[in-house]
Amino acid sequence: MELEGVYQDIKAERAELIAISVDSVADAQRMVDHAGASFPVLSDEDHLVTQNYGLFDLLNDGVSAPATLILNRDRDLIGSQVGTNIADRASAESILRFLQKRNDTLPGTNG
Repeated sequence: MELEGVYQDIKAERAELIAISVDSVADAQRMVDHAGASFPVLSDEDHLVTQNYGLFDLLNDGVSAPATLILNRDRDLIGSQVGTNIADRASAESILRFLQKRNDTLPGTNG
């Protein structure tokens, strides 16, 4: 898993990585086990979080659009990338570069 490879670097930037899945808690845990993720993967089975951010069913596929949201300590959105298809995701390296530079946008993204 690409994010696992930079997780410690993300933490070194005084940031935390949290994945949110619209799957059940059990399915989210299976994903953690399969991917060997050491970062938290939370279940949003009722879609409250993904709907609140306007991500649920954005691509008319009944799930959340792939997205990277970067919030500051005050929970203000300071960076984002929302995918236009299931494979359109911010790279782990672009997330890390953003954290290192604290720019307002992720390179090559819409947000």
